[in-house]
Amino acid sequence: MKAALAIALLALTACGTGQAEVRNDPPTADDVMALFDRWNDALATRDPAAVAAQYATDAVLLPTVAGHVHDTREEITTYFTEFLRLAPRGTFLEHEVRVLGPDAAVLSGLYDFAVTRDGTPDTVHARGTFVFERRDGAWAIVEHHSSKIPV
Repeated sequence: MKAALAIALLALTACGTGQAEVRNDPPTADDVMALFDRWNDALATRDPAAVAAQYATDAVLLPTVAGHVHDTREEITTYFTEFLRLAPRGTFLEHEVRVLGPDAAVLSGLYDFAVTRDGTPDTVHARGTFVFERRDGAWAIVEHHSSKIPV
């Protein structure tokens, strides 16, 4: 009996059935929105390094309230050092999620940032695009463009 059990276990292992499976399923729309929520939660920490950690090391950020491309970790961290002083919190009002494959997705739409300027609450109406990519099993922002909605 022990020999039969050992042979059965060996056969299962040889087929890969007994091994942990690495999932590479495409993300759902809910998964993509959870990535935005993770970024938004990092904003709530008010720690620029925590926010910058949401971005790939080679990410490109075209931020809402800055006039140049931020394409290094240092530039992204510096941008958020200033922006986090406004205590921002983003809320998508209208959005579209496009899954590009098992390892890439785009979130774009209109969102509001609740901010505080000199102790006074304010709202910044913006449009934004986040491109998320899974690298080595971890999701990161590889492109992020945000701009104020023209009036």
